Amino acid sequence: MGTVDIAGPAGRLEGLLETPGAAPGAAPGGPPRFAAVVCHPHPLLGGTMHTHAAYRIARGARRAGGATLRFNFRGVGRSAGGYDAGRGEADDAAAALALLAARFPGVPLFACGFSFGAHAALAAGARTARVTGMLLAGLVVTKRDDVPRDLGPLLDWPGPAAVVQASGDEFGSPAAVRAALTGSAGPRRVVEVPGATHLFTEALDALEAEAAAACGWLLAGGG
Repeated sequence: MGTVDIAGPAGRLEGLLETPGAAPGAAPGGPPRFAAVVCHPHPLLGGTMHTHAAYRIARGARRAGGATLRFNFRGVGRSAGGYDAGRGEADDAAAALALLAARFPGVPLFACGFSFGAHAALAAGARTARVTGMLLAGLVVTKRDDVPRDLGPLLDWPGPAAVVQASGDEFGSPAAVRAALTGSAGPRRVVEVPGATHLFTEALDALEAEAAAACGWLLAGGG
């Protein structure tokens, strides 16, 4: 585990880079099978890189053999800048992806995120050539003024994308997410976590397990 500085478009971004051996059940030593950026939920609603869901998604990715980079969006923690309604945060995610791509050349690169962070991840991932898969949890598909909901980049992106959605998600039921992704250019996998609401606090172990399974699916190219 180690802190890293990311050269963000609004200044320094505070990050935390962790390797597969940091997670229970991961094989020690050797290069990671993939590298994943994990974006946190809404900065103005208490979201940080240490939020439970972001932490569990990253731990699930490491269980699957990946290196993970969590980071604080601009204006959160020790990251420079201020909230930018999703636009700048997508640029922050792109900067994090660039750092991870440079640290781990030659391995698959995933863009991952939860809630607000899922939308930042999909926006950045769709325009980053090295990204080969996306893992999105708590995808918001109902109208909310405080969360960008442009799914266009995800619909048009030809790579595989896995969505982990709580059965009782207040901002997008699994059925609503499946409907919203109809007609996507690439393979899409939507998995439901029973008994959970948007924050997954009722089923964090299940979120972690599904994140690990989703990474395996992404590594297989969505097949």
